[in-house]
Amino acid sequence: MPTISANGATPTSLSDLNAALIAVATSIVPDLTANLPATLIEDVSSTDTGACSIMDQAAVDLVNSISPLTANPFIVVQLGAVYGVQQGVGSNTSVLVAFTGTPGFVINIGFLVGDGTYQYAVQDPVIIPSGGTTAAVFCLATVSGSWAVPSSTVTQRVTSVPSTIALTFTNPSTGIPGAAAQSIQSYQAQVIQAGQAVCTGSPQAVKTQLENVSGVQSRLISFRQTGGGWQAIVGGGDPYSVAGALYLSIPDINVLQPAATMGTTETVAINDFPDTYNVTYVIPDQEAVGISITWNTIASANFVAPAIVTAAVQPAMVAYINSITVGQAISLLQLQDAFITAVAGFIPEQSLSKLQFVVTINGTIVAPATGSVLIPGDPESFFFTSTANIAVNQG
Repeated sequence: MPTISANGATPTSLSDLNAALIAVATSIVPDLTANLPATLIEDVSSTDTGACSIMDQAAVDLVNSISPLTANPFIVVQLGAVYGVQQGVGSNTSVLVAFTGTPGFVINIGFLVGDGTYQYAVQDPVIIPSGGTTAAVFCLATVSGSWAVPSSTVTQRVTSVPSTIALTFTNPSTGIPGAAAQSIQSYQAQVIQAGQAVCTGSPQAVKTQLENVSGVQSRLISFRQTGGGWQAIVGGGDPYSVAGALYLSIPDINVLQPAATMGTTETVAINDFPDTYNVTYVIPDQEAVGISITWNTIASANFVAPAIVTAAVQPAMVAYINSITVGQAISLLQLQDAFITAVAGFIPEQSLSKLQFVVTINGTIVAPATGSVLIPGDPESFFFTSTANIAVNQG
């Protein structure tokens, strides 16, 4: 049997398996000599030791599959089903669009709008009200990928409308860049968090409900205490679905606070017949990040073409910035580690003689506070960048 410790089950060594096998055989045939080389008995014992190793590893895998952190994909999906947590398959870039036009006109699911490059499909039907302008409607990109959607850029109609209908639209706020498919490690951590949601109203319960809303990205969720109650910051997802998740997980929705800085306050009416409840949450704003990196090596180091360094470093910087949780700061130490890891294959760390970072947020240079390595952003916003905004220069 495998050894079980605080770190889980570990396989038994081949030598121990072989010794145990011979011990069992010897107990049946006391005068058995099994360790003579090049004999039929030794050949059988070696082969059987390999078979025992396979069975031992199967036992290790079974024991370790009991824990969500070590479970194989099939088992962790079953564990997730116990908590009602489905594994995410990634979410496309999304944007909230407000329509203005002829009152009474119905905009159905699948209605396509665009920004000149990408198209977005309406996810919930909406009717132009008597006032002429709808509330912002959740629209999802028709292709996967991650890109910025600046405000007031989604204005092109793709789906046609009758000539008698006047219809214009725009996105009053920035969109939410898409996320990659959820890794098994990320899902394992999500299942662990779902298991901690022991009661309605706890932060774990709220986050579990929000993470299970299609289109919501886990890094864009923050449920934090404020002076007047709690503030739910949620990026992505249909507003009604997000509000529904909050309504089902928070006993007193009156504690939910509106935006206080750069976020957008979203208030959704939930009809739980015969009553209607207004649920308030905050949609995080997007902060564009630019990074200028200056690097160099000691004179004795092997020459490396700057273009090679740039090609390796830019994706690493983008991956780090676009993984930072809403409201969290940029760490210069993390930027440094990302650079060193990216170039490790051709520039040893000890060969680096210079590594400087200049970070801009929304076009303004921002330095860390004195004595700190952290560059904070707005607490109700998230960072986003692309390779076009990462400059890498040797100097």
